[in-house]
Amino acid sequence: MKIRIALAVIATMLVVTACQSKKTNELLMNKKWRVYDVRIPPESPISNTQYIQAQDLKKGYYRDAYYQFLDDNVFVATIAGRSDTGKYFILSNGAMISVTAKNGDRKVENLVTVTKLSEDYFDMQVTSTDFQFILCTKKE
Repeated sequence: MKIRIALAVIATMLVVTACQSKKTNELLMNKKWRVYDVRIPPESPISNTQYIQAQDLKKGYYRDAYYQFLDDNVFVATIAGRSDTGKYFILSNGAMISVTAKNGDRKVENLVTVTKLSEDYFDMQVTSTDFQFILCTKKE
């Protein structure tokens, strides 16, 4: 009897996990997500250096940046008019995204944490150098 209950709970958890990952993927897919802000995570101890770096990234590197999640797990990052492609994988019940090289090699994996995702907005926490930032993007 206990085994049946345990199996039912595990099966339910797997279905919920698969559904959340699928929902995350559906919200991300086939849209152009343009970066409009770079923020410091609220739980981060704020330093002047981190604040200055966030502003520099917003005005510089991410000024003309957008991301696309396409069919067959293809990820496209376009920064300053230059595109680069890779693969993406939804992890942790839709809470994380793994971005890898085109061949899926995880030696060059970047992990981002989904902090907000809706039909029109996608915020992700990333690590840049020694600091963490939230890239705020909106659907174009």
